[in-house]
Amino acid sequence: MKKITIYTGPFCNYCDAAKRLLTRNDAQYIEIDIAKIDGAKDAMIKKTNGKKTIPQIFFGDQHIGGYDEVRALEKENKLKDLLK
Repeated sequence: MKKITIYTGPFCNYCDAAKRLLTRNDAQYIEIDIAKIDGAKDAMIKKTNGKKTIPQIFFGDQHIGGYDEVRALEKENKLKDLLK
């Protein structure tokens, strides 16, 4: 299974929804809270080519996007293949 990284922040309903979605698809992930880790927000912005919204989700080195993009992959039955 690919290494999944999700950048999150406090009081973020979309972050919570994304984590629930990944969990229900048996995906293990590393969570990076940009409010708690110095430099994490800058690193996320650099990795996403300027995107500042959270969550930002990566499967390995592939930037997937946020909650809406991951939910769309799940609806299209493409998420399981990406998780392999």
